[in-house]
Order: sequence, then C-alpha cells, then structure tokens
Amino acid sequence: QVQLVESGGGLVQPGGSLRLSCAASGSIFSINAMGWYRQAPGKQRELVAAITRGGSTNYADSVKGRFTISRDNAKNTMYLQMNSLKPEDTAVYYCNADVYTYLGWRDYWGQGTQVTVSS
Repeated sequence: QVQLVESGGGLVQPGGSLRLSCAASGSIFSINAMGWYRQAPGKQRELVAAITRGGSTNYADSVKGRFTISRDNAKNTMYLQMNSLKPEDTAVYYCNADVYTYLGWRDYWGQGTQVTVSS
C-alpha cells in the first residue's frame, strides 16, 4: 500500500509564502511523474505544477514565476514553494504521484492540505 501525505498548508496573508511537502511511503519501487493539484470551493480540481523524475517541470499560467516545484527522489518527497500568494490561491492542495509497486504502475493521491490566503 502507498500513502501520500501532504503538509505545510495554513493561513497566510496576501504576498506571503508557504512551502508544501508531499511524502510518499509504502512498498514503492519507483515514482515517475509527481504533481500538485488544487481545488477551490465550487471549482474543478486543476493542475498547479508537475515534475518528472528527471526534474522537468511545468506550471499553470496562474502560478508561473511565483511557485516552484521540486522533488527529492531519494526521500520520495515533493515540494511546492509558493511565494507572492494571492487570495485566489486559496484552495485545498493535493499531491499526486505515478507510483510503481508490486501491483504495477498506479496513480495515487494525498488527502489534501488547506491553503488560505487572506488578510
């Protein structure tokens, strides 16, 4: 069984910063692509940023230049550094990973962490 656990969410003022972490654990042979998604109330879940095992990244236009995704393959951990936060960044942020176990390749999600940007 694989678990993805997010941490680092919270309440921050506009213009502030937060760093999210996503730690994968369990019977993991390898992790391919990983990504951060978010879902605001009444809206669909959207991709925020993604990163390949080799470190190639892509970002939603709304966060380019403000957010940075990274990962530590040795620790099976992914990060999202969020700077210059705006109220519209308020959402539940979810971690996603493409994981290879004895069951083969499967897609896993974390439980989500709330990020609230408000004065």
